[in-house]
Amino acid sequence: MKKIAVYGKGGIGKSTITSSLAAAISMLGFKVMQIGCDPKADSTLKLTRGEAVMPVMNYLKEKGYYPSLQDIVVEGFNGILCIEAGGPTPGIGCAGRGIIATFNILEELHAFEVYQPDIVFYDVLGDVVCGGFAMPIREGYADEVIIVTSGEKMALFAARNIKTAIDNFADRNYASLRGLILNRRNMPDEGKIVGTFAEELGIKIIGDIPRDNNIAIFEEQNQTVIEGNPELPISHIIMDIAQNLVAEGGGQ
Repeated sequence: MKKIAVYGKGGIGKSTITSSLAAAISMLGFKVMQIGCDPKADSTLKLTRGEAVMPVMNYLKEKGYYPSLQDIVVEGFNGILCIEAGGPTPGIGCAGRGIIATFNILEELHAFEVYQPDIVFYDVLGDVVCGGFAMPIREGYADEVIIVTSGEKMALFAARNIKTAIDNFADRNYASLRGLILNRRNMPDEGKIVGTFAEELGIKIIGDIPRDNNIAIFEEQNQTVIEGNPELPISHIIMDIAQNLVAEGGGQ
C-alpha cells in the first residue's frame, strides 16, 4: 500500500488533479482510496457523480455516536473508496482537529486492513502545514507528498513553504517529497518559471498538465475527465502521471 498526500495553494486544482489521478490509477487495475481533508468535504464529488459523502465529523455531530465504515465510506467511480473528513461549523473550532479525529477513527475501525487499498490519496486543504493539516506529513500517514503548483507567485510561495515543512521532518523518516505537478494557468513562460523554481529547490517535476476546457466540461457533470473520455489527449497526460506514481522507484 502506497499513501500519497497532495498539497498546494488553495484553489490550485488539488481536488481535480487528485480525483483524476485516483480515477486513472483505478483504471490501471489498482484499488484506490481517496480521503478528503477539507471541511468543505468536496474532494470526492467528481468520483461519486456528485453524491455527497457523509463527512466523518458531521456524522459524529449529527448522529452522536461512532460510525461504522459503511457509514462513512462511499464507493465511487471504478470502485474508488471515498471518505471525507469534514470539520467544525464555520467560525467555530479547528478544522485541523477534524483531520486528526478522522484519522484516529479510521485507524480504530481498521479501514486500511478491511479495504486493503493499493493506493491512498489524502487531498489536504490549501497550503496549511500546521496542526492537523500537517498530520499526513508528520505522523507518518503518507509515504509521499505531491505539491501542485502553477507559475503564479503565490502558488510557488506556498510550494516553497510545503517543501520547507517536509524538509523539517526529514530526520524523522516521515513522508518524502515525490515531486511537483504543474497545473498550468497559461502564464507567459510558465514552464520556464516552474522549471527554474524546481531546479533551485531540487524538486522533480513529475507532471505537467495543460489548461484544457474538457476538464471543466466534465466537472460540470461531476466527473473526472478520465471517466468522461479516457481517449482525450488530456486524459492520456493524466494517465502517464498515474503510471509514474504507481511505478516502484519513481520518486526522487
